[in-house]
Amino acid sequence: MTGGPIEVPWNVLSDYRCFGCSPRNEHGLRLRFERAEDGIACRLRFDRSFESYPGMVHGGVITTVCDEIMGKLLVLRTGVIVLTTTLRTRFVSSLAVGQDYRCVAGTHVRAGDEGPYRAWAEVHGADGTLAVTAAGQYQPVTAEQARERITMTDAEAQLVAGALALASSEY
Repeated sequence: MTGGPIEVPWNVLSDYRCFGCSPRNEHGLRLRFERAEDGIACRLRFDRSFESYPGMVHGGVITTVCDEIMGKLLVLRTGVIVLTTTLRTRFVSSLAVGQDYRCVAGTHVRAGDEGPYRAWAEVHGADGTLAVTAAGQYQPVTAEQARERITMTDAEAQLVAGALALASSEY
């Protein structure tokens, strides 16, 4: 990793329960992101509760990780909410339960760019071996469009808007 931890903007909500990144969701992945190269990264280690075949991490869980990290990177870069429109995952090899991995995401998108946005993610083993690649396309949505889809009070929407603006100014 090349940088410190990243606070996701949604953490300003006291009841934020994202399956991917909320530390408050006891059934979720609880991903923690850090700055990396020209993007962000997270460390992964799955126990048997995320298993598919015996000893193998479920591919849907890995796809979720890739979607989560690409979406978070775009939100941090642009300061706007994005929704996944397409997602393609390629498994070079399976991931083993109890092993260490690193997922990294990148994009060429910058604040002010118009969408749809594209990003990529890769999962590497502890030895650096490529295990998974993913590519996604994301549609930015306005605050009004987000309010139609996301359940938040006006006060919560204002908190998130402030956190998004701060995040994009720092990233």
